[in-house]
Amino acid sequence: MNGREEVEEGEGEVTMQVVLSIKKATHSSSRPRASAFLLLNNYSYTPLISPSPPHQQFVFFVHSATGTLQDTTPLTNNTSSARQAVVYFSEWFKREKSHLLDQVFKILHDDHHSAALSQLGLRLNESFVLQVLSYGKAKNDVLSCLKFFDWAGHQHGFRHTLATFHAIFNILSRAKLMPIMLKFLDNELRLKFLSHKFTFYSTLVMGYALAGKPMFALHLFGKMRFVGLDLDDYTYHILLNALVEESCYEAVDVVAKQIALRGCQGNATHPIILKSFCKRKLFDQAEAYLRKALLKDGGEKGHDFGFGYSLAILVDAFCKNGQLDKASQLIDELRKLGSVPMKPAYDMWLRNLVQAGKIDGALEFLLSMKSSENYVPEIFRYNTLLCRLLREDRLGDAIDLLVEMIENQIPPDMVTMNAALCFFCKAGMVDVALELYNSKSEFGLSPNGMAYNYLINALLGNESTGEAYRVLKSSMDQEYFPGRKTFTILADALCREGKLDKMKELVLFSLQRNFIPNDSIYDRLISALCRARRVEDGYLIHGELTRFNKVAKSTTYAELISGLGKIHKGDVAARLLLEMQEKGHEATRPLFRTVIRYLCATENAETKFCKLLDMQLSLHEPNSHIYKCFIDGAGHAKKPDLGRHVYEMMYGSGIKVDLSSDILMLKCYLKSGRISDALNFFDILHHRRRTIGRKVYNTMIVGLCRVNKVDLALDYFRKMQNEGYRPSIQCFEVLVNLLCSIKRYDLAIDLTHELEKVGRPITPFIGNTFLLYSLRSKELYDAWVQYREAHDKLPCNLSILGQLISTFSGRVAMHQEIGDLEMEIQRCFPVNVYTFNILLSTISKRDIDYACEMFSRMQFRGYEPNQGTYGILINGLSENKRTAEAERLRDEMFRKGLIQVNVSNN
Repeated sequence: MNGREEVEEGEGEVTMQVVLSIKKATHSSSRPRASAFLLLNNYSYTPLISPSPPHQQFVFFVHSATGTLQDTTPLTNNTSSARQAVVYFSEWFKREKSHLLDQVFKILHDDHHSAALSQLGLRLNESFVLQVLSYGKAKNDVLSCLKFFDWAGHQHGFRHTLATFHAIFNILSRAKLMPIMLKFLDNELRLKFLSHKFTFYSTLVMGYALAGKPMFALHLFGKMRFVGLDLDDYTYHILLNALVEESCYEAVDVVAKQIALRGCQGNATHPIILKSFCKRKLFDQAEAYLRKALLKDGGEKGHDFGFGYSLAILVDAFCKNGQLDKASQLIDELRKLGSVPMKPAYDMWLRNLVQAGKIDGALEFLLSMKSSENYVPEIFRYNTLLCRLLREDRLGDAIDLLVEMIENQIPPDMVTMNAALCFFCKAGMVDVALELYNSKSEFGLSPNGMAYNYLINALLGNESTGEAYRVLKSSMDQEYFPGRKTFTILADALCREGKLDKMKELVLFSLQRNFIPNDSIYDRLISALCRARRVEDGYLIHGELTRFNKVAKSTTYAELISGLGKIHKGDVAARLLLEMQEKGHEATRPLFRTVIRYLCATENAETKFCKLLDMQLSLHEPNSHIYKCFIDGAGHAKKPDLGRHVYEMMYGSGIKVDLSSDILMLKCYLKSGRISDALNFFDILHHRRRTIGRKVYNTMIVGLCRVNKVDLALDYFRKMQNEGYRPSIQCFEVLVNLLCSIKRYDLAIDLTHELEKVGRPITPFIGNTFLLYSLRSKELYDAWVQYREAHDKLPCNLSILGQLISTFSGRVAMHQEIGDLEMEIQRCFPVNVYTFNILLSTISKRDIDYACEMFSRMQFRGYEPNQGTYGILINGLSENKRTAEAERLRDEMFRKGLIQVNVSNN
């Protein structure tokens, strides 16, 4: 045995192993999308006979795969096995490929095709032109067919015939390009460039008949008869069929009589007449006509395929009318006669079984007829059944059907190749599908929409986002746009993986081809770009969005406005705010606050502020909401004079200045640190309103605390109590926090005691504050001891808080278990995420395993960890050199959006 034979023998065995694995994977797996190659390693194949050429082995395998093959050692090279599967299917795809026709159509795709076609030295005749047009029709390449037809018609020594005209008209009709067809016919009718009147009129009659205008064709036929011309048999039947299709039954009878008078009635006429009966639902007359025609010919002409097609038409009519049983009986009856070619009827019966959803019946019929009559359906019947099997995820039956087609040496067409590609995607064999796709130019595969969608989704499921992006971009280059769902899934994947450049390119690429993605894709992309601090790119996409009259979500506007402000483009942010309102979105106070804050950071801030206010007042009816938004915005921008200007404008406009407006103006002074102005304004309010309410006092106390004016805040706190108002919980919280920050722990503890006296519980904020400062300083514990000694009896919660301060300050050893310590805190105040963060910070320094246990406990109890929680645990794990666990937590943070860049993957 020479080297080449050894290689072929080896390839044959591997091919059988691959296909066996595919069959086992698809037949045995209960999950259709499970990867077949995951199962591939569990199966192998030991030949029961001596090695034979690859295709024979393949066929042998199909007949033997029901259980007679033995499982031996598993395959070890998945890549090699996948490659063998690719080679095998590629060879099948290449069968019956005409390199000359491929070259012709490649030339036709260029603009300067005439000279290149002439250089090929083609021998033009009717047969070759029909072959080229048939090839183009199979490829659905209408434009190239038209180019070739036009080129051939201008070549010396060749003139188009009725057959070639019929072929091009059929292509145009099938592609529903009736306007082009009618324009051509009208030109022919006007120019009359055909020299022979018979050819001229016959072509026009044929063309108008195929273009769906049979009555005009009939009119031209009348003109022919008037000048002594007649149609040939071929065109007569085309005209008759067109009249039937358009339900012109009176004209059908007239033309049928003409055909009979000329002696042309026969097997070509029978299918058309039967179709006429069936369209009118005259099924009994149709059946009687067929039986009479068969009886008249005495079986002598029964073997002509005209009767086979007649039977097929009647079978199809019965099935469409819900009479499948009658269609089956008719097939059985005429099959027993043996005088009618049954293949057309079998093809039609098979198609209707599939369309009726009787897939098992179709498979049984196919197997039965193949074994008894060696029946092999046409390629398009195989395709119909194959696509239905794939749609229903019957992958085992689908691979059986593909194998049968290979065994029967049926050259695949475009639909078959696309279906095979879809099969490998659905079977989880993405590597095979991708390599077949990458090799598509070798066998002229032009993926259809279903194949593109399956391949892209399979690649995304395989986490091959880059490859999915490449395939989608290639599909768009071919002027195919996948379904919006597929496009959205890919865009989401790119956004999730942070591949914003590709996502941006994909969106702009689609817009250049007038493919408008869903609005949600724009919003996700703009949001992702803003979060990645690429606001200019986000603004560019937004510009494209408005160019196509798309309206972004209000949240997208908000993110863009915030991002533009951060890069010192407050003017643009202000324009976007107005645009947002013009598009029907409501601008919230926080959004106004953001815009005004950034606008006030630009040059000529006062002028721009007033201009924006004027535009808002002209856009809306003047109302207190607009004025309040601008007072609030001025406060956050630390421009209290602008805020006071708007406040005074409210008085001048006649709008009632209510309590909330007063509070906003007071905050405006406090946020700017203008304490004296705030005190003066407070006095003005006191004089104007006679009494200062609880809300104004709370605002004053909280505002003074936030600018670290603790003594003033305490003064107003006492004044508020003296006037009979109860301070809010927020007042207690901010005062306690500020007092702890300046180490006035005794007052902080006293305020907490006071909170308990009025029957209010210790809040999580106050409790967490004491725990945090216990960790930071020992002085809090000392202050607590002094306070406890100065008071005979303390409330229970305050005593527990003192014990916690002792524990967290380190004065008392932490002997409690995690659960016990958590329960102790729970007795004092409700725990929250920040409580757990303090516990984790304490425990992680001592025992990282203990900390991990607490992390799991908090998640189990429904507390969602924040960025601080993860940071504490990651630092603890990193210090203990547990890098893998730390990276896993970083990945989790990235998935939850707590960080924008996954550091562990960089």
